[in-house]
Amino acid sequence: MRIGIHVCRGNWSRSEEVLLEGDYTKLVPAFAAMNVRQYVLEYATPRAGELSVVGDALAQKEIGLGVVNPRTAEVEAPEAIVARAREAAQWFDPEKIFLNPDCGFGCFANRCVNDEHTAKEKLRSIAQAARILRY
Repeated sequence: MRIGIHVCRGNWSRSEEVLLEGDYTKLVPAFAAMNVRQYVLEYATPRAGELSVVGDALAQKEIGLGVVNPRTAEVEAPEAIVARAREAAQWFDPEKIFLNPDCGFGCFANRCVNDEHTAKEKLRSIAQAARILRY
């Protein structure tokens, strides 16, 4: 069985100014003590800090790398996602990097932070980036 942990900063607003920010420095000791294979972390926005914080401590693990922001209408370019994945490859084995949205496209009650079309296009960008990275 694969065991992983997902850290979400919240999906309650489209306003980046009110969402949680800060790198994962204070969580790294807890992460390192956990017997898990994969850490799914938000890295699609600058609010998450530098990849080196977890890269230096958790490089032997798998990372679910947040590469699209589910809270914005802007669809990230596949090239930007590729660049983020290649940055992560400075610490993580490319076979242990998984591309995903930050926190997912979940909703709170009837108040979704994005529409179906935008979510689909963001996922399409992730898939295109994955194809580029495979070759």
